[in-house]
Amino acid sequence: MRVWEESGPRLFIAGVLLLVIVLIPGLGVKVNGSVRWLSIGGLRIQVSEVVKFFSVIYMAGYVTRHQESVQNAAFGLLKPLGLFSVAGFLLLMEPDFGSAVVIIMIAMGIMFLAGARLSQFIVLLLIIGMLAMLLVYFSPYRLVSGHQFYGSVGRSFENRISISPGAYLVRTREWLGVGLGSGVQKLFYLPEAHTDFLFSVIAEELGLLGVVTVIGLFSVLVWRTFAIAAAAEQTGQRFSAFIAYGLGIWFGFQSFVNMGVNMGILPTKGLTLPLMSYGGGSMMIMCCAVALLFRVQSEVAELNAGTPKRNRHE
Repeated sequence: MRVWEESGPRLFIAGVLLLVIVLIPGLGVKVNGSVRWLSIGGLRIQVSEVVKFFSVIYMAGYVTRHQESVQNAAFGLLKPLGLFSVAGFLLLMEPDFGSAVVIIMIAMGIMFLAGARLSQFIVLLLIIGMLAMLLVYFSPYRLVSGHQFYGSVGRSFENRISISPGAYLVRTREWLGVGLGSGVQKLFYLPEAHTDFLFSVIAEELGLLGVVTVIGLFSVLVWRTFAIAAAAEQTGQRFSAFIAYGLGIWFGFQSFVNMGVNMGILPTKGLTLPLMSYGGGSMMIMCCAVALLFRVQSEVAELNAGTPKRNRHE
């Protein structure tokens, strides 16, 4: 973990450079109107996933090094957000609004858990919310998407199906669904069924039981991640603790947004379902994140094993 802590700033800069490279004509791979991927050795990697991973490492190191500044001074909160704003701007250029929101949530969440003043945190949250609304307002395709979503709130369920096909599948399947592999909506009607709307495919094929199981598994994952973070914090490993907190925020928030889109309670954002959506590069980054969490748990266990029992609660 010491190696990861020392590498944090360099990794984040490398992530920003990757965001620049993907925007260079001829280097970035364009899919469905967005330039979000780099093709390396035949493997297509979504750069935003790499940046999320590096953002957790950088922010964990920052709040560890600047604990007093984060807790007592507004500048301590603004300094990292300035760097994240650069990354967010580059993500918006792709465009990838969903990933930009995720990295800002990771940064804000870690700073809040590091002890940032509630008043300053709320002000920053309001400012970021206003900026996000302005981005939606001045971006034609986001404004149209917002109008479609919020304009459907008062409609009947039948009229909302065309707005959110995933909501139809989630809400109309029975207890056990039609059977694994027997779904047909993924073949004809459901867009990006292997990534963005995978949760809807699960709803159709495995029914309510499958949906509740997936939600339960993600809940356990986030709970265990925060439990590992709390254990690391008790042993004095602040960097490891904030790594685990950041990963928990990442897993929890992104899975919540993906499921919310599929259920029709959030507008479409193009975020994958962690550890489940198809994609070699995305799956590799998620596995790296889980491996880092395992490393945190391993070092906490080693430290506890070498600590006399009477001193563990001091």
